[in-house]
Amino acid sequence: MDILDIKVRVSETDLLGHINNASYFIYMEEARIDFLKKLDIDIENGDFAFMLVSAKCDFIRQGYFGKTLKVATEVLKIGTKSITLTSTMTESESEDLIARGEVVLVYFDVHAEQTIEIPESFKDKLQAHMKGDD
Repeated sequence: MDILDIKVRVSETDLLGHINNASYFIYMEEARIDFLKKLDIDIENGDFAFMLVSAKCDFIRQGYFGKTLKVATEVLKIGTKSITLTSTMTESESEDLIARGEVVLVYFDVHAEQTIEIPESFKDKLQAHMKGDD
């Protein structure tokens, strides 16, 4: 599991100071990119890229401007051409669960415009972060 702290900015909230639902997807993206970079996995190199094909988020509690969220990223599934990552967002101070998300990324040949198999070296790095293997 990898954890990224994100401070909620005013531009990510509504008039009542609640986190806008679209902002959670930005938080998951930021944490996902940070996670893959820490594993030294190229998310895009001009020829190949991980492309988002599915994203969902369950909103559990309201989050607020000025709070810090801990966004935990874990690998749920490693397929031949895709990976499924989960995100758990908790409020740092209270440790309340705010939201939970899941994304599917496919490995994509940019020039051929088709999915391809994920390199074994990437799979090996991801395997060490499988959900429940902590």
